[in-house]
Amino acid sequence: MYSFNSRVRYSETGEDGFLSLSSAVHYMQDCSTFQSEELGVGVEPMKEMGRAWFLSAWQIEIGRMPKLMEEITIGTWANGFKAMYGYRNFVIRDQAGADLVRAASTWVYMNVETGRPERVSAETVAVYGEEPPLDMEEAGRKIQLPEEIQEYPSFPVRKAQIDTNGHVNNAKYVEMAQEWLPAASDIRRLRVAYQHAARYGDVIVPAVHREAGVCTVVLKGTGGQVYTVIEAGV
Repeated sequence: MYSFNSRVRYSETGEDGFLSLSSAVHYMQDCSTFQSEELGVGVEPMKEMGRAWFLSAWQIEIGRMPKLMEEITIGTWANGFKAMYGYRNFVIRDQAGADLVRAASTWVYMNVETGRPERVSAETVAVYGEEPPLDMEEAGRKIQLPEEIQEYPSFPVRKAQIDTNGHVNNAKYVEMAQEWLPAASDIRRLRVAYQHAARYGDVIVPAVHREAGVCTVVLKGTGGQVYTVIEAGV
C-alpha cells in the first residue's frame, strides 16, 4: 500500500467541522496521483505518452469522517486490471489504524490522442503491481437514474473546477452535489458514476431525487447529457 500522512485542515471541513465529502475524494485521488508520480508514470510522463487514467466510478463506505485537526493516513493500492480497466482501493485511517473511509474505484485507461480506451499493457500492470482487494460489497459502476426527479437552477462550469486533463476535476462534481446531499458526517455510503466530462463554459443542470435514506443528484448538461450521477445513503 502506498500512503501519506496528513492532518485535517480547516479549509477541508464542512460546516459541521468534519472532513467534507469533496475533501475526502481529493485526499484519495491525490494519494493515487502521488503514487503515480513517484513510480514515474505521473501527469507529465503520461502526457508525453498520450495516455491518461480517467475515473469511471467510486464506491465509498464511511464509518465516520475525521474531524478538524485529526491526524490521518491516506492509503491506496491497485487491486486488479482487466482489458482497459484498472481497479484501485483506498483507505483513510485514524492514528490507531482503524479504517474511517474505505473506497473501491474503477478507472479507464485512455489514449487521449484517439479519444478511445486502450487495453492496459503488461508493462503498466508491472509498474503498479496488484494487491488483494478490500472486502466490500460489489455495487457496480452504473447508478440507475430515478424516474421522478426535480431540477434546480443551472450554473456554469468555472475555471477553478478544471484540472490538467481540461475537464472538471472528479472531486468537483461531488462538491457541486454537496448543495443537496446530507452532511458528510451523516453519510455512510457514496456512489459516483462519471459518464461524460464537462468542460469550462459548459452549463450544469442539477436534478435531485430523495427517498428513504437515499439522495441521488444527477448533474446534466442543457442538452440532457448526463455528466455525473451521485448517490448518497445515510
